[in-house]
Amino acid sequence: MEKQRIFVSIIAILLLALHVSSNYTEEEESDRIEALPGQPKVTFQQFSGYVTVNEVAGRALFYWLTEAIQDPLEKPLVVWLNGGPGCSSVAYGASEEVGPFRINKTASGLYLNKFSWNKLANLLFLETPAGVGFSYSNTSSDLLNTGDRLTAKDSLQFLIRWMKRFPRYKNRDVYVTGESYAGHYVPQLAREIVNHNAKAKHKINLKGFMVGNAVTDNYYDNLGTVTYWWSHAMISDKTYHQLISTCDFRQQKESNECESLYYYAMDQEFGNIDQYNIYAPPCNNSDGSTGATRRTMHLPHRPHRVFKELSGYDPCTEKYAEIYYNRPDVQKALHANTTRIPYKWTSCSETLNRNWKDTDDSILPIYKELIAAGLRIWVFSGDVDSVVPVTATRYSLAQLKLDTTIPWYPWYVKKQVGGWTEVYKGLTFATVRGAGHEVPLFKPRAAFQLLRSFLQGEPLPKKT
Repeated sequence: MEKQRIFVSIIAILLLALHVSSNYTEEEESDRIEALPGQPKVTFQQFSGYVTVNEVAGRALFYWLTEAIQDPLEKPLVVWLNGGPGCSSVAYGASEEVGPFRINKTASGLYLNKFSWNKLANLLFLETPAGVGFSYSNTSSDLLNTGDRLTAKDSLQFLIRWMKRFPRYKNRDVYVTGESYAGHYVPQLAREIVNHNAKAKHKINLKGFMVGNAVTDNYYDNLGTVTYWWSHAMISDKTYHQLISTCDFRQQKESNECESLYYYAMDQEFGNIDQYNIYAPPCNNSDGSTGATRRTMHLPHRPHRVFKELSGYDPCTEKYAEIYYNRPDVQKALHANTTRIPYKWTSCSETLNRNWKDTDDSILPIYKELIAAGLRIWVFSGDVDSVVPVTATRYSLAQLKLDTTIPWYPWYVKKQVGGWTEVYKGLTFATVRGAGHEVPLFKPRAAFQLLRSFLQGEPLPKKT
């Protein structure tokens, strides 16, 4: 009798395994990640690899899918994009923000993120455009001629072709999320999807998008940034008034006089701070000096040069990513760098950033289109970021002139104020108290609540 029970159990396990494997296509299976080096054991499935978006040019985008921990077939698909432009969603979104793993200080292995977003959804991290992270093009001139338009079109092609590879996601609810310069990428991709759906036989079931500390509008972003610097005592009254009177914030390229003013502000008045979280300690460089000159920051209406986000409870996380993802065993496990890209994997591509060709002056017209299309739209802002600060976002969104449906109120997480929020007709805005530019890095629990409420389509929780 005991042997019979064991036999029946074995048959049941084999049938279950057969059922699970039948849910995956051959193409999916070729992208399956068995385990990453130094990875703790997990119960969810992972896949990564390349999707060619342009055969003629040989452009291929790299992705990493971490499926939901529980009931993945019933959970929506959340696409995450990082900005820069030129920065990697693997380095930032996956490895220090919303992904299931964190990289340890020696870059020898991984540990679990308690507030990973794959507890709520299937997470798809996309490195876009070609030239970012592991994504590549066989046409070298592509890296010198990329901009907003090509990024949006290639990202749409990626999603269409990726869903052919993963057919079980074809009818799934889809949400696009991201931060910073993805304030361009996310709404632009959402618009591409809406336009595609208007004429496509097989539609992408886009339900909405959410962006954080998002580059939105040239003039109001820049005005809001300078105002934030002054209101947080980062610059003097004199410098503030000079910036306001001298700079034409609507221009893509400022005058030499204006450039000199804000370089003076950063070099002489900011001091040694992390501009992506003004209250966090900066990462110390290996030579013992601090990180005051580790990046060149521009006003946020145009791309930032090599967007090094060394912020967070551990301000040196980017260094760990650059060590870990250059390891041959890690690349092999990820099915990455299969064409042997002739340059080192970096968190951000300076080449792309420096040669960015087109950037929308304002994303606000796209917001109006997508509000009219009925998408769920949330915008959130960590309130100690001085690069794309909360004042910039508030000035920009005010131009939409939306009617308020739920007035401004504090929202709570674990009986503490997580931030403040206001719900408008067609858009929800929320701040995250004490969070820097990468909100989920600094306030993971609050960011987790943001996603939960966003996916549920419910306002953020009030104090109970």
